[in-house]
Amino acid sequence: MDTNVQSFAVANLRRRPLVLEPSGFVAGFDPDTTNPYINYATPLPGAEPTGRDVAGLIEAFRERGLKPRLEFAPEAAPAVEPALRAAGFTVEAVHEYLVCTPRTLTVPQTGAADAPLVQAPASAADYTVIDAALAEAFTGEFTSSPEGAARLRRTQEGGGAVRFVRSPDGGCAGGALCSAPAVGTCELAGVGTRPAFRGRGIAGAVTAALAGTMFDRGADSVWLEYSGEGSRRVYERVGFRPAGTRLYMSLEG
Repeated sequence: MDTNVQSFAVANLRRRPLVLEPSGFVAGFDPDTTNPYINYATPLPGAEPTGRDVAGLIEAFRERGLKPRLEFAPEAAPAVEPALRAAGFTVEAVHEYLVCTPRTLTVPQTGAADAPLVQAPASAADYTVIDAALAEAFTGEFTSSPEGAARLRRTQEGGGAVRFVRSPDGGCAGGALCSAPAVGTCELAGVGTRPAFRGRGIAGAVTAALAGTMFDRGADSVWLEYSGEGSRRVYERVGFRPAGTRLYMSLEG
């Protein structure tokens, strides 16, 4: 699965508005933001970069005023981490990823009157409230913006999917998004619930709905990363299982 996840990461970055491919790597940039979690690079599966290759990658970031940063499945390109360390990169985090298939997907029961009703966005206002809700759910990681709402719309209209649960005031209680499939798989990300609505099954309902949507469109698997044991249990209840790790590395200064 590591090679599939890494091949997906390459294909997904090639969808960015600006794409550069220094030797052995793909770097994807969005001119609307300097957020390092959106502007980053990943190696090609099996890449064996030289010091010159890594220097070229660093320059691609520096000339745009961005932090050099990578996300990748290390088992799919074992030579990359040592090459990056030699150039001064350090590890930000190592995240386990979970995978769901049509066989393992378990959709939560929806018969109860208070069960979350998962919807697709139908208007510009929906994208705006979803972006605001996710910004509130991930406090401090990013702020809501027209550009963030536009990225959600591009995901929905570009073959991926955005799903949310509406709050009683007409806004968004929680939501998530899933990228368009590539090499048979796709990444589910940004699962967030506003603090006032946590503990009501929203994250599990949205996650299951998104996975089911992508399977209906022909994806063989959906993968995601989790931020803690609580979220891991939510994902495991709807059919996600451990499958590998992803490595985050960046260069300071």
